[in-house]
Amino acid sequence: MARVCQVTGKRPVSGNNVSHANNKTKRKFYPNLQKKRFYLPEEDRWITLKVSTQALRTINKNGLLNTLKKAAQKGTLS
Repeated sequence: MARVCQVTGKRPVSGNNVSHANNKTKRKFYPNLQKKRFYLPEEDRWITLKVSTQALRTINKNGLLNTLKKAAQKGTLS
């Protein structure tokens, strides 16, 4: 599975490892993704999402349903 947050759409970005001798080699920075189960009381079911820790904070602040609606509008929800 891809390393992409299902709510925010965060993806790996590329950059460089820079040594003490200033040699540069390619590397990737991965988002901090967590596999988390959420309960939807409106549908009386559990869903599993792969979300970044930033998305978890957003869900805690705004609620699951509002966050999923905004993600669906942006097109990041898979």
